[in-house]
Amino acid sequence: MKLLLLLFGAMAFGQTPAPAPSYVLGPDDQVAIHVLDLDEIGDSPFRIDMRGYINVPLAGRLHAAGLTVEQLETALASRLKEFLQTPVVTISVSEFRLQPVSVLGAVNTPGIHQVRGRKTLFEVIAEAGGLKNDAGNSIKITRHKEFGAIPLPAATADSSGEFSVAEVSLKSIMEARNPQENIQIQPNDVISVPRAELVYVIGAVKRAGGFVLSEREHISVLQALAMAEGLDRTAAPANAKILHSTGSANRTETTVDLKRVLGGKTNDLSLVANDILFVPTSAAKNIAVRTLEAAISVGTGLAIYHR
Repeated sequence: MKLLLLLFGAMAFGQTPAPAPSYVLGPDDQVAIHVLDLDEIGDSPFRIDMRGYINVPLAGRLHAAGLTVEQLETALASRLKEFLQTPVVTISVSEFRLQPVSVLGAVNTPGIHQVRGRKTLFEVIAEAGGLKNDAGNSIKITRHKEFGAIPLPAATADSSGEFSVAEVSLKSIMEARNPQENIQIQPNDVISVPRAELVYVIGAVKRAGGFVLSEREHISVLQALAMAEGLDRTAAPANAKILHSTGSANRTETTVDLKRVLGGKTNDLSLVANDILFVPTSAAKNIAVRTLEAAISVGTGLAIYHR
């Protein structure tokens, strides 16, 4: 999954958006300047130095830090009136200075990351070490309103009106169904990657571990057993158990005869998030359930599988 993130992060999807009109330029920003009918300025971008100045041919040394792009256009046009009667100046930010972006949740290096230039969603996640195995199926993005609304159809304003909030499907991006969801990230964006909701199949099965529920809230016992690639030859299916969380440290236990379920002689049952389907071996003792449950609670020795 991490390799896919790096590959997607390296790809450019769509055109790079301009910064919000209220974006304030600062040292180490890089700007591209175009003046109609004035070739002396050239095509090379200008980096704002640590004192906040740029040196523009004909216009000279110009203070840019603390100005918006529009304000800098006005200031430069004023300087160039000596050479053009009505200077038409267009300025764009070609590279942003280091900007903080918060990446939280199921990534390998959560925290505040300082990123340079224009980065896509997956590039920023890659800089945070990529997704963990237990990452969920969606990514939530929160953006300050000064940078405009998040360019996604489902983006909404939060209750305070100060932020734009949107959610993207990890699966749709990874499968390249909606690559346009790999949006450009803006300064001070907060990217939250929730942990997946899992069901566990452990014991005498061919592939024990935790299985991500995807968009569904529950799966059947037979579906869970299929994801675990079926019973091991030492299994005692008539003595299987479902351990269901009660919202506290305790769990309720339900005995399920998998042999009868597999034979269609009794109804299939549903598993919801954090349920454990335990399939004992023919010689297993009840204490094995407790041992494996403890292993799940501390997150040791169990693989997490995405479908």
